[in-house]
Amino acid sequence: MSIQADAGSSSAAPAVAGSVVPRGQPYLWSLRRELWENPSVWIAPLAAAGFVLFGFTISLVHKPHTVKAINALSREKQMALRFAPFGIVVAALILTTVVVGVFYCLGTLYSERRDRSILFWKSMPVSDLTTVLAKVTIPLVILPVVAFVVVCATQLVMLLFNSMALASHQGELTQLWSTVPLFRLWGIVFYALVTLTLWHAPLYGYLLALSAWVKKGPFLWAVLPPIALSVFEKLAFDTSYVSSLIRDRLLGSFSAAFSGGSFHEKGNFHLPAADPMKFLTTPGLWIGLALAAALFALAVWQRRRREPM
Repeated sequence: MSIQADAGSSSAAPAVAGSVVPRGQPYLWSLRRELWENPSVWIAPLAAAGFVLFGFTISLVHKPHTVKAINALSREKQMALRFAPFGIVVAALILTTVVVGVFYCLGTLYSERRDRSILFWKSMPVSDLTTVLAKVTIPLVILPVVAFVVVCATQLVMLLFNSMALASHQGELTQLWSTVPLFRLWGIVFYALVTLTLWHAPLYGYLLALSAWVKKGPFLWAVLPPIALSVFEKLAFDTSYVSSLIRDRLLGSFSAAFSGGSFHEKGNFHLPAADPMKFLTTPGLWIGLALAAALFALAVWQRRRREPM
């Protein structure tokens, strides 16, 4: 009897071992699920790039006729005009990325409770921590990578189209390529996206925690409390620390990550100088990352405890 039991247990061992899910596989499944359920992660950046590229292509129709007018301007204004479309692409894609990230974080945990799909996903062998980590990956990794790839591709197409429009103006074509150094510009864009994402990490954590907690109106819960605090502080103490803190968290990454001012300063046009040491030694960065980690942990805890609506 004992020999048969041992044989049975030994034959079952490979089956049990074969059913063990490889480490990291649930995370990849969860990440694929997020990408499948949220196509706006890649559709929105492509749509923004297509819109800008369409407008730029229309402007090229008049490009050869405006060369003389552009050459009559000062050198700094010429450089600013040539670079402006490429800067617009960066601004449009960064803005699109932030907007998509905000609405994704605000709705992802709320929606699965509202449509009660959380019951199905909780029946899967995937922990709450793994699920939230996959959701955090979208605004912190996937969206910046998609934005960077789309920016590079769009700017390359714009430069090629611009070059074809100026093929008969050799001097203008040379100045265009010297004004828009793509590889250096792409390095700055990559650095800007990384620093902006890290700077906005507590914002995404705040929205994820709200998404896991509120029962109705997540957008109002996200917007009204900060506004109410700002108004109360101004009326009660005649100060604006809360509004300044919110404004710095939303828009302060550029001043923290770069030095040398803006693109056009004191009549001189130049690309901003990346300053990683300045960014890494900014206390607001590490305070924000610590707060983001706490808010992500809160989102995991809330998802574990909250019931479908």
